[in-house]
Amino acid sequence: NWEAARMAFFFLDCYSARRLQVRFHLPSSSPRSDPDPWEGLHRNKRSWVWNQFFVLEEYTGNEPLYVGKLHSDVDKGDGKVKYVLSGEGATSIFTIDENTGDIHATKRLDREAQAYYTLQAQAVDRLTNIPVEPRSEFVVKVQDINDNEPKFLDGPYLAGVPEMSPLGTMVVQVAATDADDPTYGNSARVVYSIIHGQPYFSVEPKTGVIRTALPNMDRETRDQYVLVIQAKDMVGQMGGLSGTTSVTVTLTDVNDNPPRFTHKNYQYTVPESLPLQSVVARIKAADADIGSNAEMDFRIMDGDGPGMFNITTDEETQDGIIILLKPLDFETKSSFSLRIEATNRNIDSNFLSLGPFSDTTSVKVTVEDVNEPPVFSSPLSKMVVSEDARVGTSIGRVSAHDPDNSNNGIRYSIDRNTDLERFFNVDAMSGVISTAKSLDREANSVHNLTIFDPTQIGKGISLITVSDINDNAPVFAIDYETLLCENALPGQVIQTISAVDKDEPLSGHRFYFALAAPAAGNLNFTLRDNKDNTASVLTKRGGFRRREQPVYRLPVLIVDSGSPALSSTNTLSVRVCDCDSDGVALSCGAVAYTATGLSTGALLAILGCIMTLLVMVLLIVTMRRRRKEPLILEEERDIRENIVRYDDEGGGEEDTEAFDMVTLRNLNVIRDPNVRRDVTPDTPTFFHYPSTSRPSYKSLPDNVVFREFIWERLKDADVDPSAPPYDSLQTYAFEGSGSVAESLSSLESLSTDSDQNYDYLSNWGPRFKKLADLYGNSDGTSVFS
Repeated sequence: NWEAARMAFFFLDCYSARRLQVRFHLPSSSPRSDPDPWEGLHRNKRSWVWNQFFVLEEYTGNEPLYVGKLHSDVDKGDGKVKYVLSGEGATSIFTIDENTGDIHATKRLDREAQAYYTLQAQAVDRLTNIPVEPRSEFVVKVQDINDNEPKFLDGPYLAGVPEMSPLGTMVVQVAATDADDPTYGNSARVVYSIIHGQPYFSVEPKTGVIRTALPNMDRETRDQYVLVIQAKDMVGQMGGLSGTTSVTVTLTDVNDNPPRFTHKNYQYTVPESLPLQSVVARIKAADADIGSNAEMDFRIMDGDGPGMFNITTDEETQDGIIILLKPLDFETKSSFSLRIEATNRNIDSNFLSLGPFSDTTSVKVTVEDVNEPPVFSSPLSKMVVSEDARVGTSIGRVSAHDPDNSNNGIRYSIDRNTDLERFFNVDAMSGVISTAKSLDREANSVHNLTIFDPTQIGKGISLITVSDINDNAPVFAIDYETLLCENALPGQVIQTISAVDKDEPLSGHRFYFALAAPAAGNLNFTLRDNKDNTASVLTKRGGFRRREQPVYRLPVLIVDSGSPALSSTNTLSVRVCDCDSDGVALSCGAVAYTATGLSTGALLAILGCIMTLLVMVLLIVTMRRRRKEPLILEEERDIRENIVRYDDEGGGEEDTEAFDMVTLRNLNVIRDPNVRRDVTPDTPTFFHYPSTSRPSYKSLPDNVVFREFIWERLKDADVDPSAPPYDSLQTYAFEGSGSVAESLSSLESLSTDSDQNYDYLSNWGPRFKKLADLYGNSDGTSVFS
């Protein structure tokens, strides 16, 4: 069994077994009979000779390290057999002597990098390279030596343990690892020891558990320890390798210390003017513990002046804060004595034996006298004065006293920021307030005065109310606009009026309404008092006419209920209007008179003005006609000058030649009437004159020739919608090249004998529908006839 043999060699000591030889016999299926090249594969009996294959790691010799020897009994020593090595590290780490089969290691091996190498060996014929033995596999094991020290992979360590812990309390467990072979020898067997940290802590040699070695270690004395732990292989024996790590152990706090006041008596001084909720004092009780173990509560156990003070805990500093709850008065009580207790908030029952976790102290608060401002007997004095009070009338008196024992004299003054118009004065010694000006309740009904002592800044408030008197007459509530229909009936209400009064009597307003004496007996209107501070205006008759009187003015008397009563007369304007059947006003005010009512003198004056205007119009028309008379030019004038004088939209730059008189005089030898004589049109004319209608101009004078020529061109333009505007006359027959309708000239419409047919307008779309309706009639009737 190959594996069994290999394992047997594994457990043999390499040094004592280096010359041990073992022969392995492999059975064969057939005897050797011929000189076949694969003869080695068929012989009856063959064997390998092995040496022990162990290699010591970290070999430091100068020569290659001998590993072992391969030998086949086929090898007769005549050099015909060659040994070949392959597999892991072959040729690079392991070499074989092909003649003898000796194997050597050429490099330094590290078991921790690779513990086994698997190789294959074979014997071949040197000449033919044909195997004489089958390929066999073997393992070279790297023998371990103690070349790695233990290492703490998780170090350095941090740990904590409560202070005052019992002896042997576990703190933390450390662990070291050794890269050497744990299955061979003691190279990887580690033991732990403490190098630094006695006598406070200890470590278990095999497990690495660190425990407390002293009981009741006090954090307040020392809160941190740094330990040095060593791990050594070879079970701690001499020659073993070692490694160390540090362990920082922190003692965590427990509540094992009560609070303690640094003094048994405290004394503080505060002014008597100290505001409420102010801090009177801060006291501190020392506690050696930290965090929640140092939290404490304070309370006032006893003392004089109950309810004067309170004490709370400052959560950040754990100080006791004494707060003032009631005002201090030096004259009443000048000192207070308090007894304060401080108690731990979180008490650990394991340490109750150490004593009570509380402490007490005495606090004395001394009140310091302050020169206080005067105190008014009433912080708000209310006074009433009539608005008709005379200047210098006394209204009331303010009173103040000095709370200090000195009882200094008090002087009174008004803060003028509260009495800018100086309506009041105050007597500096007595505090009597009097009027300094006339008062008007309607302007200012309440005065809020501040009275103070200028030397000590004491202040009091005086609220002076001005009482009302009946000094304002009632008036209309609004400006009324009263409309009266001409068809109003007798007894019809046309307006309801009300009144306002700036006064405010205690019993409320009561107004009385009546028509003033001048209008009391009129025949048009009457007034009815409704007894509810309103009145109604009614008509006495009907048949009002704007022509007769457009506006009526009614004087209305309004009387209040004051004592004495006041009254006022207010005018109500009534406008007469033309109304519809529903009584809605359509037009109001005066109506212009007709001419039937004018006097004879007025009529004559109007006629004279009309005649003058007519004469002026005739003169203007005559002057304009005279200016326009020379429409037909005299013979001596040049025709081209007349053409220039027309204010038209001529042909522009293309119209560069004026008419030639030679051409005008030879008009009877002319051409086809469809062709224009001044330019050649792009589109032939659609309408033709008969040749007999052309007049002969040869024997006519120049002015008549020109006139006839102009009228002929006018006719051509009327009937030719495609003619461009190359002369001044044709401008009226051309409306621009962008129109799809081309020319729409209406000059022909002036002639009653025109036979032009406008039915084609119906085909030009909706924009020309109106023209089609006017001109497209089949009967040819002119719209101007």
